[in-house]
Amino acid sequence: MNEIIKGEEIDQIVQRILESFDGEKNIDEINIFNKPDKTEVHALIQDLFGIIYPGYFRDRSYKTYNPKNSLAVSIEDIFYHLEKQVYLALDYGPKRGAYTEEERKKESYRICRAFFDRIPMIREYIETDLLATLDGDPAAGCFEEIILAYPGLMAITVYRLAHELYVEQVPVLPRLMTEWAHSKTGIDIHPGATIGKYFFIDHGTGIVVGETSIIGKNVKIYQGVTIGALSTRGGQKLSGKKRHPTICDNVTIYAGASILGGDTVIGENAVIGGNTFITRSVEPNTRVSMKNLEMEYQSGNSKRKSEELLQGDAWYYII
Repeated sequence: MNEIIKGEEIDQIVQRILESFDGEKNIDEINIFNKPDKTEVHALIQDLFGIIYPGYFRDRSYKTYNPKNSLAVSIEDIFYHLEKQVYLALDYGPKRGAYTEEERKKESYRICRAFFDRIPMIREYIETDLLATLDGDPAAGCFEEIILAYPGLMAITVYRLAHELYVEQVPVLPRLMTEWAHSKTGIDIHPGATIGKYFFIDHGTGIVVGETSIIGKNVKIYQGVTIGALSTRGGQKLSGKKRHPTICDNVTIYAGASILGGDTVIGENAVIGGNTFITRSVEPNTRVSMKNLEMEYQSGNSKRKSEELLQGDAWYYII
């Protein structure tokens, strides 16, 4: 094809695409400087890990002989960058357009000050999560292994940081943070969930914890667990309502279990077995498990059912 004709066709294609930015669609916004920066928020998470676990995540930006001096500089730097992102985010929440520029500056500073005031409390909670992980996982060799390698503790740490911003009603940023952890670990904890101390996630992949979930102390959750809403057909009409379960203290939830509904309460010391599907409350000190499903094994022309295999000379069990 003639190069001149190609150029004209490409110009026409470009023009048609540009004309589609007519401002009538929610996706037409093209100003990239008036919103939170996803990359910046992800970098801030990693910087905050350097404060939560100061001896485990290096900061190569500052070279000082006194580690506390380096941390002091790092904390100030994170405060500055977080304040900028909060300032941008405030224009995308329920009070959108309600702030003057000066009010947004004051509010973003107030939020960051409150957030950093809570860092010692956040670290106290994360210390209990670390202890619960070592106590709950016989495969854990040491604290260092858990901090550096365990996806469960990573997801919990990001959640605990994001939750404090959520409490301050910061739009967008808390979800950017927990979705970063979700992408890294496969664990999806909404920043709005309320989670007590000594929270232990083992393996973790596929775990979902919904926004209005309430989880008590000393709770253990294994992979593939959903703590979710019974139905979301109401859409935005359900916003702000209790849609997710309450899990009381000392509960263990095994792999693949689904616990659904805002009125569902799992009582203290309950044990929820794997692959169970629960939509109503469970009394304290209760064990919930699935009955064995019938499986069929075929070898050549013969078939045997699972209960037959549990008799005679079978050397394994179907659980």
